[in-house]
Amino acid sequence: MSQDLSIFALVAQASLIVQLVMAALLAVSVASWSVIFTKFFALGRIKRANEAFEQDFWSGRNLNELYQGVANRPQGAPLERIFASGMREFLKLRERRVTDPGAMLDGARRAMRASYQRELDALESHLSFLASVGSVSPYVGLFGTVWGIMHAFVGLSNLQQVTLATVAPGIAEALVATAIGLFAAIPAVIAYNRFARQIDRSAITLETFIEEFSNILQRNAASPAGQA
Repeated sequence: MSQDLSIFALVAQASLIVQLVMAALLAVSVASWSVIFTKFFALGRIKRANEAFEQDFWSGRNLNELYQGVANRPQGAPLERIFASGMREFLKLRERRVTDPGAMLDGARRAMRASYQRELDALESHLSFLASVGSVSPYVGLFGTVWGIMHAFVGLSNLQQVTLATVAPGIAEALVATAIGLFAAIPAVIAYNRFARQIDRSAITLETFIEEFSNILQRNAASPAGQA
């Protein structure tokens, strides 16, 4: 009579420790896919929002009008929040009658750099989770495999005659843990590398905008009227 070597049968026949390892890896895999889909759509939305704001920014609109529109919109692109923080500090220093253009520019740049760091932290959220899943899951699966093989050989020690038919089920159910570990790790590693590249490009976009906007503020601070 042939033994059932399907995946579900192997999981059901595995030892308790191996089943716990498999359950943990499956839970981590589900959480990883949730992060992957959430991050994928979030980064795409952020990219489109940044591009829309850049187009609006370079369209020639008055900076004060643009700032008023951004200030009244709490949810927006990272570029909008960086622009708003720099513009807010610049206007605040001008209202305080600060006449040193360097001090006005430094204040605006510090505000934008602080906002940039917050935006970068938000972009990188949950990225470390994917890195951990990608690096740890194979080893957790390997632990389940080693434990399962040990358990299988302990059971075989009580048999008088060992054949391939008696060895195969125990080895197969142990190897399922490694397979599940790889199933959890491979998508996490691929997604992490893709998202890391996208975040690097977004960071370059934000830093470039800070430099370009700083040049505009420098000209405005140095002008006699100080008009933005």
